[in-house]
Amino acid sequence: MEASQTAADPRQTAVIELARRAGQIVAEVEKVIVGKTEVIRRAVLTLLCDGHLLLEDIPGVGKTTLAKALARSVGGEFRRVQFTPDLLPSDITGASIFNQRTSEFDFRPGPVFGNVILVDEINRATPKTQSALLEAMEEHQVTTDGETRALPSPFFVIATQNTIEMTGTYPLPEAQLDRFFARLSLGYPSRESEIDILLQQQFTSPLQAIENVVSLDDVVALQRTVREVFVHETIREYIVDLVAATRESSQLLMGSSPRGSLHVMRASQARAAMDGVDFVRPGDVKAVLPMVLGHRVLPRAELRAQGASIEAALERIMQAVPAPVPVS
Repeated sequence: MEASQTAADPRQTAVIELARRAGQIVAEVEKVIVGKTEVIRRAVLTLLCDGHLLLEDIPGVGKTTLAKALARSVGGEFRRVQFTPDLLPSDITGASIFNQRTSEFDFRPGPVFGNVILVDEINRATPKTQSALLEAMEEHQVTTDGETRALPSPFFVIATQNTIEMTGTYPLPEAQLDRFFARLSLGYPSRESEIDILLQQQFTSPLQAIENVVSLDDVVALQRTVREVFVHETIREYIVDLVAATRESSQLLMGSSPRGSLHVMRASQARAAMDGVDFVRPGDVKAVLPMVLGHRVLPRAELRAQGASIEAALERIMQAVPAPVPVS
């Protein structure tokens, strides 16, 4: 498939600049998250798509460090919220406090008023508290006491879940899972990477070496550039056919929502742009589909009984749905 415009066009220039800036962010985060380049790229991709990220993994693999490093690299305000069963919605959004000197109520912003928000162990809070994030994640605003307040831009939520300790947790409802743009897992580092981690952190934390390589205004501009990446009609049809196949699969109890289609397209645009390409290729769609749809579908009992993964079911779908032929 050809790019619709020449390399000298403003869109191509903007995409090349996006690839350069994204590479700078990835390089900074790699200073503290060793040997996980592809995971870091996908986290940055999610930020560039103005989405939110769900990290599911065991403790101690760097989920919090990843969030802090991203915040520092873009110069954003980092806020962390530890979700617990006794956490209240107002502990997240903020509350109005009576000021005795003025005899008026003053609004005290909660930790959600930041640029990069780490929601640690999101499934340990009650559904009522979890739902306090819904409006913020979808509409980038918070409504308290009848007044709506806009959140900073960019606004990026990184929520974590511990995949091995499920006692006393509240599974995320499908409505909230659908708000997350992507789901990722860091996993264990390789032997060589773990040796490097020991060396780097023997005397100091490498987070101190993270530099602010792009501004918040740059991030907002890069998010606009992602939306301008060209998507051919055949690519849009391909995305819709893939998502429709999740609804018809014999291995899946529930397929993806239309929001999944939109997010697959946006992620494909960002992936192409991060490669310095100003149009979406079929390979971009295939590369981002598992991270975008993996948490939006439900497997049937037979799939779990066979020990197969959702990713395997999505891979079968990608093999079954014909990709568009590149236009020469």
